[in-house]
Amino acid sequence: MDQNGGQKYFKIRLASMHPNRKVAFDVFILINGRYVLYMRSGATFEGEKLEHFKSKRADVFFVKEEDRAAYKTYIRDRIGDDEHSPEEKALILKESSFSLVEELFENPKIDQALEESKSVISNFVDFIDAEPTAVANLIGLSSHDFYTYNHSLDVAVYSLGLALKAGYKNKNDLMEIGRGALFHDVGKRKVSVEIICKKGGLDDNEWAQMKRHPLYGLQILNEFQGIPDGVKACVFEHHENHIGNGYPQGLKGSEIHPMARIVALTDTYDALTTKRSYNDPMSPSDALTLMKEKLAGRFDPDLLKAMYSVLFKLK
Repeated sequence: MDQNGGQKYFKIRLASMHPNRKVAFDVFILINGRYVLYMRSGATFEGEKLEHFKSKRADVFFVKEEDRAAYKTYIRDRIGDDEHSPEEKALILKESSFSLVEELFENPKIDQALEESKSVISNFVDFIDAEPTAVANLIGLSSHDFYTYNHSLDVAVYSLGLALKAGYKNKNDLMEIGRGALFHDVGKRKVSVEIICKKGGLDDNEWAQMKRHPLYGLQILNEFQGIPDGVKACVFEHHENHIGNGYPQGLKGSEIHPMARIVALTDTYDALTTKRSYNDPMSPSDALTLMKEKLAGRFDPDLLKAMYSVLFKLK
């Protein structure tokens, strides 16, 4: 029995909320499967309450689906508010996006997720355009957590930073790269959960199934109209590599879509620097050294040089 009367809710994160500022939507907490009203629209999240939740490590709240537009406006206003530093704006943007990206991968309605991704990536592109230090601040907040949606969001951030360094300036191009990076692993929706979550290496049969996820991803995107070619390429070609021994097509060099070359590099970098159940993460410098010295043949050499510039400029 539905304890919530059919009402739908979406998740928001604690760090996206502003202390002592009125909200234009009701805020709920989840207790024993029931959404319980915590704060009414027009009230404020007092700083002490926020600190209390932080101390309890309770960083998730919920908002009614019908109030999604009001929440988006609230976040957009916060990011545009001059009282926040670039570092604070980056945190607000990243935290507000985590829960939205989680929905992208859990939402059974792919068309809705694809549409929502436009606003997520547009917020990042606009922030990067408005703040000279935006890329550095966003990369500094990388979660190094391999949950699919966290990994995908981090890959999107790295890809936008690398795309800018590689000379992409047009917002439409950046939107394609960002959305392609965000959805690069969408095909894993069709791979067994046991394989995705397995601790340790995969056997031959499991690996064969995993290697099909780029094809599954393209099949998913092809079910919908209006998906840009760059987005499809990032999904289908992000495991191709420069010397031609990648998958699923064995493309090499210039045969690989330029946007997919970016995601191939950032996906690998994030995987190397991310904590997983079966290995410890590498430091950024060690990961890049490995990529340059032992894996260099996999990547566009110009992009690999640009990646060094993007990351080491942050030190």
